[in-house]
Amino acid sequence: MRITIDATSALLRSAGVKNYVYHWVRHLRLAAGCGDEIRGYPFLNELGRLDHDASTLSKWQTMPRLAALYLTRASFALDWAIAGSDVFHASNQVRRAPRRARLTATIYDLTTRLMPQFHTAGNIRAERTFTENILTRAAGMIAISENTRQDAIRLLGLEPEKITTIYPGISEQYFGARPKPRERPYLLYVGTIEPRKNLETLLDAWRLVKPSIRGECDLVIAGPGGWAPTSTLARVKAETKYLGYVREEELPGLIAGAAAFVYPSLYEGFGFPPAQAMAAGTPVITSNNSCLPEVAGGAALLTDARSPAEIAAAITRVVESDSLRARLSELGRARAESFRWENCAAQSLQFFRRLS
Repeated sequence: MRITIDATSALLRSAGVKNYVYHWVRHLRLAAGCGDEIRGYPFLNELGRLDHDASTLSKWQTMPRLAALYLTRASFALDWAIAGSDVFHASNQVRRAPRRARLTATIYDLTTRLMPQFHTAGNIRAERTFTENILTRAAGMIAISENTRQDAIRLLGLEPEKITTIYPGISEQYFGARPKPRERPYLLYVGTIEPRKNLETLLDAWRLVKPSIRGECDLVIAGPGGWAPTSTLARVKAETKYLGYVREEELPGLIAGAAAFVYPSLYEGFGFPPAQAMAAGTPVITSNNSCLPEVAGGAALLTDARSPAEIAAAITRVVESDSLRARLSELGRARAESFRWENCAAQSLQFFRRLS
């Protein structure tokens, strides 16, 4: 079976989707049987080195592939580009369905429907086009969490039997990661600086934490500047230790060294950062919304994302209790075993074979 997967995100500045597609394609290739072939679109047989802030390929490799993506926006051109494929799996960049390959797709989240105020008009239009042209025509879809699956059924009216929940994986380097030394103990947030990540509330919560804790610990923020208001980024720089974008290979040690990982997002399709923190054995404080309780699986402290007081109280509990940190660390490591890329790849191949 020949499966072509839209890996366009590898060529773009992207976080969660790029992380998913990059590791998924690589592990699908490792898991594929002798009669299977996993292709990357557009013409991405090699994915390069993962970099969330830039293309995984050089500029001279990236530009012609982006041009090919533009030229294959028409169905007949897409059919030419993926000739010989039995299945074409759309991510979130393709806007036209192929005519000669069975169509499948991944559903990541429904934030443009649930929280349109956090998106540009262009993003909203693009997601609606993707729903109309891809999701409603797909023979089968993968949802990256059961919460996302239920949102898609409820909000998009998709047929439940066509959507299969398959959890993504966590990179092996997070399991058993060694802490990267820092001068002072720290709490950590990792992610893009954007409104949905709710950093203003985290900063308000940090102000409520007792001075004795703030005097001994730093709040460290790691992530590229996204589309948050300039006032948010200014607060982050003024009130925390802001590291900016941290390269993928440096993240496991940074996460493993934190006293706690704090992630007060307003909505996630899966939530890679808290899952990565659990794999590294770092106690996690996260929100009680969307998929985050599902991903945490009882291995994290859950709070109301809109309550600075609840977040501050959770931070205090974790910092002041060695036994709680140890328990959350143990529970988190055990829960993270559910998120192995090998499992994701094996389940995904079964999904494709059911549809062939």
